[in-house]
Amino acid sequence: MDIRHLEYFAEVAKHLSFTKAASTLHVSQPSLSKAIQNLEGELGVPLFYRSPKQLELTDAGKAVLINTKNVLDAFHNLTSELNNIAELKKGEVKIGIPPIMGAAFFSALISQYKETYPLIDIHLTEVGSKVIKEGVEDGNLDIGLICNIPIKNDSFEVIKLLKDPLMVIVHKENPLAANQVISFSQLENEPFILYRKDFSLHDRILDVCLKNEFTPNVVCETSQKDFIVEMVGAKLGIALLPSKICQELKNDIVAIPFEHPEIYLELGMIWKKNKYQSFAVQEFIDIAKKFTGNQH
Repeated sequence: MDIRHLEYFAEVAKHLSFTKAASTLHVSQPSLSKAIQNLEGELGVPLFYRSPKQLELTDAGKAVLINTKNVLDAFHNLTSELNNIAELKKGEVKIGIPPIMGAAFFSALISQYKETYPLIDIHLTEVGSKVIKEGVEDGNLDIGLICNIPIKNDSFEVIKLLKDPLMVIVHKENPLAANQVISFSQLENEPFILYRKDFSLHDRILDVCLKNEFTPNVVCETSQKDFIVEMVGAKLGIALLPSKICQELKNDIVAIPFEHPEIYLELGMIWKKNKYQSFAVQEFIDIAKKFTGNQH
């Protein structure tokens, strides 16, 4: 059944005239008459009483008209919805971000996107990079923000967003706070507040400690940035955080750069390769690429 035939039928029923309906629809009267005959043939019932003086709906025609209006309303709603999606008036983007540093670096990009497309819904999920990769792989997430960028992966497309050196944070009363710069070997006797084992930076920090010939005294492992800062503020240890996060710390915490930085937070954005992406997701990726270029 052709949706145009239903539109033709509704217009004829409205005017009870093939001539007027043909003029409104900008089609020839013979074409309109043939379309209605085809529709009657498909339905197996006459829709109009035809007489030289007037045109009337049959009982079947009245029933079909009610349902035709519902069908046409649904069809017009559908096309409007699709147009809204195509024009990025509506839609959603599902994004996974790591809990320690994701939002701190992603907020400016999200803000720029929302200013451009305020009706797009953005759903953020805080999980580790491993779970983010799995979510992007199985389709539960459209986009992932990850800290351990895959060097080569046939499953993902990757944008490198950031390479940020880690700094040491200490309480202001810690003797290390007097240093303008610091070396890793100076941390040998300090208690460490460390990232959890499922975070890539956990292993990187341990590797550099071993490279400097000591095993760190880890007193706490967590996934929460605020908890790390609170533990340092309570004088329970030192920690390593990306420099951009260190800019936001309170007065009782001192951030010290490394003389020779060895560990960086490498932040990347991934999405699944060779997968259809919605208009909203495609535009988010495009804005992220431009955003990254501007940052560099």
